Amino acid sequence: MIKKVNLRELILEILLEISRTGEYSHLVIRGTLEKYQYLEKQERAFIARVCEGTLEYRLRLDYIIDQFSTVPVEKMKPVIRELLRSSVYQLLYMDRVPDSAVCNEAVKLARKRGFYNLAGFVNGVLRKIAREYGSVHFPGKEKEREYLSVIYSVPLWLTEQFLSRFGFETTEKIFEAFLEKKHTTVRIREFHTDRKQVLESLKEQNVEVEEAPYVKGALYLKNYDYLPALAAFREGKIQVQDVSSMLVADIADPREGDYVIDLCAAPGGKALCIADKMHGTGIVDARDISEYKTDLIRENAQRQHLDNVKVSVKDASVLDSESLEKADILIADVPCSGWGVIGRKADIKYNTSLGAVTELAELQKKILEQAATYVKPGGTLIYSTCTLTEEENTENVRWFAEHFPYELDSLDPFLCEELKSSTTGEGYLQLLPGVHQCDGFFIARFKRKK
Repeated sequence: MIKKVNLRELILEILLEISRTGEYSHLVIRGTLEKYQYLEKQERAFIARVCEGTLEYRLRLDYIIDQFSTVPVEKMKPVIRELLRSSVYQLLYMDRVPDSAVCNEAVKLARKRGFYNLAGFVNGVLRKIAREYGSVHFPGKEKEREYLSVIYSVPLWLTEQFLSRFGFETTEKIFEAFLEKKHTTVRIREFHTDRKQVLESLKEQNVEVEEAPYVKGALYLKNYDYLPALAAFREGKIQVQDVSSMLVADIADPREGDYVIDLCAAPGGKALCIADKMHGTGIVDARDISEYKTDLIRENAQRQHLDNVKVSVKDASVLDSESLEKADILIADVPCSGWGVIGRKADIKYNTSLGAVTELAELQKKILEQAATYVKPGGTLIYSTCTLTEEENTENVRWFAEHFPYELDSLDPFLCEELKSSTTGEGYLQLLPGVHQCDGFFIARFKRKK
């Protein structure tokens, strides 16, 4: 007999583990859901939503709690802090959960974890918030920094960075997009795959399907429980990949028989997309820095039966003399600060720093310095990141063009009309959440001079 699981205790454990270890939240949540795969779909959805929502709205929740608590959130015991955050999220953002149930369960959990003397405190704070939330005074729009920081739960210093670059209106669009529900985006394989059969298979499993923008073969999937349970996924006919990432393969424009190097390939989305476009011909040399990462690529390549993908462990910042001037196409999708995918990985906004951006920009230059030597004269180099900082994007592009025998090449032949702009004609594209219908992403295309 399977022991009944206390869902709220499981949520508390997930939040404490993320806080204690600094592990990426999506990995901790995914690992827990896989461990408790036997739970009902609704129970799994409840766990995911409360954990993700509590992290996404953390600063706003803290702001609210501080107005009703005699003890500031930052000075609370970790168990009490995470218990109050997750409970307040349920009170304010989950209408189907009764306030009484939230309060009662939180009190029980506080006692179960040994905080008998704080059970009354937990009960008092939560019940007061449930009764008097309407009296909370939030910063007005005239205080741009404070308003954006509290309402959208973005650290003040990071809010200032966005405001200085994008201005108030665009920053608010980006922050709104960070908090919107994200649907799973997948790509239907082009080669040896019948699109109609894939759609019928998904329909038979009651999956809601919607066309995604900008690229051919991109779909949004809704109303499914567990991706590996979908026949189309198990059979390698679909691959999870954001539209922004698919654009890299379109802009690379591979030809049958090409030799392609993908320097930082894990988990393999771009490499596999390019291999698919090459119809099983040529070689995609997919590399990454560890066995763990390369195993992810192998797993996805094997599931999709892509025999033209070669996987190896290599450090992209170290010169590989055997690769000199061999690549028709090189993909440098480099490690970055990830500011463009905060909507999928909320903990990025709490853990990032300007110092990290500077360090990453230097690492990216080291990778580009090696990458420059691997491309044949006349070949193509694609530089991409999932971030929005100038240091990691346009400044690195300018630096690369000044120091190496490459020139920017227009992206317009590879883009839909909606994405074309003055910068795409010059050779690069900055995608912004809320402005574009995808993750934040940067792509530049270079040609090596002959």
